[in-house]
Amino acid sequence: MSEQTNRKLKVGIIGCGGIARGKHMPSLGKLSQVDMTAFCDLNAANAQGAAKQYGGADAAAYTDYRELLKDDSIDVVHVCTPNASHADITVAALEAGKHVMCEKPMAKTVEGARRMLEAAKRTGKKLTIGYNNRFRPDSVYLHEVCARGDLGDIYFAKAHAIRRRAVPTWGVFLDEEQQGGGPLIDIGTHALDLTLWMMDNYEPKLVVGTAYHKLGGRPNSANAWGPWDPAKFQVEDSAFGFVVMKNGATIVLESSWALNTLQTGEARCTLCGTEGGADMQEGLRINGEDFGRLYATKVQLEAGGVDFYDGAEESSADREAREWIEAVQNDADPVVKPEQALVVTEILAAIYESARTGEAVHFE
Repeated sequence: MSEQTNRKLKVGIIGCGGIARGKHMPSLGKLSQVDMTAFCDLNAANAQGAAKQYGGADAAAYTDYRELLKDDSIDVVHVCTPNASHADITVAALEAGKHVMCEKPMAKTVEGARRMLEAAKRTGKKLTIGYNNRFRPDSVYLHEVCARGDLGDIYFAKAHAIRRRAVPTWGVFLDEEQQGGGPLIDIGTHALDLTLWMMDNYEPKLVVGTAYHKLGGRPNSANAWGPWDPAKFQVEDSAFGFVVMKNGATIVLESSWALNTLQTGEARCTLCGTEGGADMQEGLRINGEDFGRLYATKVQLEAGGVDFYDGAEESSADREAREWIEAVQNDADPVVKPEQALVVTEILAAIYESARTGEAVHFE
């Protein structure tokens, strides 16, 4: 067990925008074993505001992440910046002796993700990626079902990340240079990570992909977050992938921010195995055949059963933060391993490449 278990870990936040304010800082703030002591954002007001809200009296605020990394007292860094800067900041943080939680996706490019993994191995510091949907109650339960072998050999799966009209209109989500893509790299990455994790299969053989900019260039008024500017919509509005794994298994990945469909849902997967199947379409359902009959069981995940009390459930973000910090303290592997996140990035990149070239992408 690490000596760090006997003291609080000092955490620095790089990027104090929406995902940091909405997930990382609130969840870290609930942990007694950490202190957030440094905050960095290109917008000085964001960094200063975060330091005031989540830091102590001596919390520091920066506009240059390099200055934050010079603080030798910081043990852990959370990288919550646009995709394009994930690799550079993460590598610098690892080389500065910090453990790193980087928000998803791992990086904008495969090359960047590989640099991150290599830096983690070279420095011996821990690296994880913010795939918080693994920590939902239904995901945790289903993963245990899969790991026990209840579904048998999972040979067909679907990764779902479909929104009808929910285009994020703030920040840099529509900026190709900063993000590297649209719904595929934003929410498709969550669905793919979940699916690969359930299958415990990280060896792709070939990928065919398509990406569309059919609705983003049109004026709109029905978007969940208000109208987008068609002139600024640089990324795809939907993308789809067909993935064949080396063992012959097939994964269909579907993602959209805007699509004319009623079948919506994101960060979900459907699994089909030799002994049973599962999906997350209407809650968590397990299906199969028993005693000569087909069955479908809906898993009850809520505590319930007591008047005036529905049970207290740890949120996925809170559980993600807690288990990450515990992995650092106990010198254990994080739940989301960087090697796994790299494969997600490789498959996403292959879908984009296939969509661009019209050809299948083969893995060595």
